Amino acid sequence: MRMTMQPAFSIRPERPDHPQVTALLVALDAYLAGLYDPAANHILSVQELLAPEVRFLAAWQGGDVVGCGAIRSMPGDAATQGESYVEVKRMMVAPAARGCGVAAALLAALEDVARAQGGQLALLETGELQASAVRLYERAGYRLRAAFAGYPDNGLSLFYAKRLHA
Repeated sequence: MRMTMQPAFSIRPERPDHPQVTALLVALDAYLAGLYDPAANHILSVQELLAPEVRFLAAWQGGDVVGCGAIRSMPGDAATQGESYVEVKRMMVAPAARGCGVAAALLAALEDVARAQGGQLALLETGELQASAVRLYERAGYRLRAAFAGYPDNGLSLFYAKRLHA
């Protein structure tokens, strides 16, 4: 029996306007548009991802971007009792690279970036129809919480939090 090995992947900072990243984000937008009404999608544009408070990472397999994700540093608000936090945004893994650990590695790398900049709390919003994403976040230690950052509690969104320890 012959086994084929997936090439290893690496994760590094990347500009969200890199053509391969942009293509992955377009695919993510199309996927989300197929699941939810536009008002229920809380998407940061490529321009918003270029903001100084955002750190963006891409997973590369050879010369191809196979995943991406970002964290956005946020000031505290009433929903966090004034505690600042990082918000996980724009997580996506190309279908051909799923099941290889890319998403878990990306999430861990984003958490490492957050810790390095002093972040102690990570929050995220995802949709209830995104079962794979929900499993990923729960396996990584994220726990359900109330809405935050002005997100509507629309019955479709799930809100998660994780304490980041050094």
